Amino acid sequence: MTRHFLTIADLTAAELDMLLDRADVHRSDRRIRDGLDGTTIGLIFEKPSTRTRVSFEVAVSELGGTPLVLSARDLQLGRGETVGDTARVLSRYVHGLVVRTFAQQRLDELALSGTIPVINALSDHSHPCQALADLQTIRARLGALRGVRLTYVGDGNNVAHSLLRAGGLAGMHTTIVHPEGHAPDPVVVAEAERTASRSGGSVSLTTDPVDGVKGAQVVYTDVWASMGQDDERASRVARFERYRVDADLLAAADNDAIVLHCLPAHRGEEIAAEVIDGPRSVVWDQAENRLHAQKALLELLFGAHPRHERARG
Repeated sequence: MTRHFLTIADLTAAELDMLLDRADVHRSDRRIRDGLDGTTIGLIFEKPSTRTRVSFEVAVSELGGTPLVLSARDLQLGRGETVGDTARVLSRYVHGLVVRTFAQQRLDELALSGTIPVINALSDHSHPCQALADLQTIRARLGALRGVRLTYVGDGNNVAHSLLRAGGLAGMHTTIVHPEGHAPDPVVVAEAERTASRSGGSVSLTTDPVDGVKGAQVVYTDVWASMGQDDERASRVARFERYRVDADLLAAADNDAIVLHCLPAHRGEEIAAEVIDGPRSVVWDQAENRLHAQKALLELLFGAHPRHERARG
């Protein structure tokens, strides 16, 4: 049966732990070169990308596979070919697809119509690969995930959705702090609440940034206007002004709280320069871990995931 990774909900709690363990192994040893020998992975980017494209291209290559990078203008998708027909054809050429796109529905259709694994490298609804790297970073710094208090401050977007799902699966206490009118999808919230109730975690939402970060061990933020929302940028800056992660807001969190941002960052908007460049920021480790977490994911989906112990040292 073909295995896809479209949202964090495609994993079990045990698989999440295994992926993070394996990601730690890759972080400790970049010399692991097998796992995708003879495998060609199509990388479709309908949105611009820095971290996602580079990390996946390097991951496939370092595991012995061949990355085939395709933009929207390289495919007949841009000239009216259906998503289903594209999936059927590419399934005859490559062994898997990594897709960064707009609507989640395009990913669902690619997975439904094709016969090869499809990985969500970002959609407007979900960013599950980012969440894997986020959890790897948090666990490396704090030593565990269960019981950790994470507060996300900003728009209830694709990153917030994936953090809710991942936090619920890992037994974390996840709080989303958002302006009025920018809450995450209630369907995702309800799903995360059910998952968290089984794992010992919790989910909460608030519009009060100071109250929301109280006691947080992890403070996370993202840009206020994502790609495709440029026409809303000015109005969003005005609405989100209270939700900047700066030294004053961080002072309300745990004394040893770490700060995450999925990048790219707009210093002075959603995050102050003194915070992202300060000693509590783990943003650069977080960016690096995209590579290691995605290697582990590729191994899992293509049947090359070895049994292993968690990396030491």
